[in-house]
Amino acid sequence: MQKTRLILVGGFLGSGKTTLLRRTAGELLARGQRVALITNDQAPGLVDTAFLKQAGLAVSEVSGGCFCCRFDQFVARAQEHLAQGQVDVILGEPVGSCTDLSATVLQPLKDLCGSQFQLAPFVVLVDPPRAREALSPPAPGGFPENVYYIFRKQLEEADAIVLNKADAYPDAEVRPLAALLRREFPTKPLLVISALTGVGLDAWLTFIGKPKPAGLHIPEIDYDLYAEGEAALGWLNARVDITAPLTTHWAPFCRKLLQHFRESLAEAKAEIAHIKLFLSTPLGSLTGNLTGGASGPVIQSGLQGPSQNASLLINARVHMLPEALRVAFERSLLEAGGGDLEIRVRSLESFSPARPQPTHRYTRVVELTA
Repeated sequence: MQKTRLILVGGFLGSGKTTLLRRTAGELLARGQRVALITNDQAPGLVDTAFLKQAGLAVSEVSGGCFCCRFDQFVARAQEHLAQGQVDVILGEPVGSCTDLSATVLQPLKDLCGSQFQLAPFVVLVDPPRAREALSPPAPGGFPENVYYIFRKQLEEADAIVLNKADAYPDAEVRPLAALLRREFPTKPLLVISALTGVGLDAWLTFIGKPKPAGLHIPEIDYDLYAEGEAALGWLNARVDITAPLTTHWAPFCRKLLQHFRESLAEAKAEIAHIKLFLSTPLGSLTGNLTGGASGPVIQSGLQGPSQNASLLINARVHMLPEALRVAFERSLLEAGGGDLEIRVRSLESFSPARPQPTHRYTRVVELTA
């Protein structure tokens, strides 16, 4: 029986994993392959899941912990996709603040599910500014050292590294960073792409399509330091219903919301890992993104016209105490509404991730025989 190819794409928060997976899924579908996706978050209400479903893709979600801590649920989701119909490729996106996935996900998959799944090399996606901060100290950065520890361990366990967002930075910045990654990790293949524009995508698809060993590296992990790094981040997931007195165009509201949120966090000197929103109406949807650094909000609208009602889903990952993050979001929501909108918060969770408790942890690389 032919195995289903399982492709996990790791990388720190804000590296562009969801954009890459959506584009990859579209390309594979256009080539006649049957594709499913599994998203992952510390809590339900994930923007990525809504974003991918809106694109018409087959998506399921593992929530309440990373794939490592919800390994059985992850395998169950993958098997559900198989049961619903033959799937050629499953794309998986682990939580961006997690590491040690080679030991806790890839090795168990090879050992326990090797007859069902063929693993692609574990690829870690990299955002250029974060890489400079983590790999070129004392480069300025807004995260504490324990957060950058997670970033570096993600690169150590990667089978290959993909430097993303090449479209957003000049070659004079990208080339030295690519050279730095090659020096630091000389045995790992390195690709330079833009998931947003498609630059380098053919090389990426060729790489993940070829049978190659997966999970070749198991670095040493200090779980105390790892847990401290995750706990340094505030997590916020919210669902909000919004009603306008008249039909309205929602993109300006979303831009104002992200801008007010950014300004509020800047006042508190809180570094943004990423903030994502997904707004849906009877006439379509739009997405918004905000990451750390100087760049402002990015809005991509698929709305076909104005409407009176909208549903908003927002995820924020910020170096900030969870309660302070909640206050900043609620204040920004009211400021963006300007007193003209009726805003009803359906759900709101703000917390810091708990200490990782993997279901399995292998200390050796599992070798598969043909």
